[in-house]
Amino acid sequence: MTDATLSVSFTGPHVTIQDAGRPGLMRYGVPASGPMDRSSFRLANVALGNPADHPGIEISLGGLTLQCLSGAVTLALAGGGFIAETPNRTLGAWNIITLKAGEALTIRPGPWGSWIYLAFAGNLQAKQWLGSRATHGSSGFGGGKLSTGQSLTITNAQTRPNLEGPIPCPVWARPRHLLRCTLGPQDRFFNAETLITFTTARFEMTDAFDRMGLRLRGPALVPVEALSIPSEPILRGSVQVSGDGTATVLLSDHQTTGGYPKIATVISCDLDGFVQCRPRDAVAFQAITPQQAVEITRQNASRFAAFEDRIRPR
Repeated sequence: MTDATLSVSFTGPHVTIQDAGRPGLMRYGVPASGPMDRSSFRLANVALGNPADHPGIEISLGGLTLQCLSGAVTLALAGGGFIAETPNRTLGAWNIITLKAGEALTIRPGPWGSWIYLAFAGNLQAKQWLGSRATHGSSGFGGGKLSTGQSLTITNAQTRPNLEGPIPCPVWARPRHLLRCTLGPQDRFFNAETLITFTTARFEMTDAFDRMGLRLRGPALVPVEALSIPSEPILRGSVQVSGDGTATVLLSDHQTTGGYPKIATVISCDLDGFVQCRPRDAVAFQAITPQQAVEITRQNASRFAAFEDRIRPR
């Protein structure tokens, strides 16, 4: 095993180094961060035999081009339906390939999806912040945002030709347009008609998004009382409504507290598919009970574990 050195020839916005996140610090006002699509990030690592929280690169619709300057390393791509190009071939996402010295890898948007993950058979060197390499997008704290001209080092880089080839892409990894959610915790600030509108209308994804949240376009969900509630803790998946009735779904880098009412909370296993939607895609919300949310989450965890076992190297 040797080191591999990569140069960033081009990078779009919101391309960052991520690990599984920074849990346990929200009480201190520190967002958890981590990947937007947690399932795809985890599966990219599992397919290489890495720990599931191993640092990798999160790539947005802006794309990324890497040049291998020295060494060689096997890598996995999982997430949205992006296109990966090397000098000799063009591949889709959900693939394992080896990048060698002198070769370039370009990752660009394909027919679907908004985020893709690049995992390495080796150790991606990056800064730690508060015990994690997950990058907080707006500050850059953590492993950091990638920039053109930057060098990346993969220590203990390995080539694993026996793993090269496609990774099965599960159907549940694709964009999800129907989002199951539990109402609340501040649904009391909305009248019955507004709650019906929320769960029956269609909303459109907008270009107003980052790792903190994504604003939706649709019918106004205006609260019936003044927005004077105290700031309260916020969760990933909270559907927060501003004073003009605009809904925003909060994501990986969400703030830890907020004073706008949260009309609902999207269940965790639907969020990964939600972030793979693209601007102008339509989404809708389906209200379920807390007990149904627990049952769905347990079923999803069981299904996910079985799929992990299927793709994990023996």
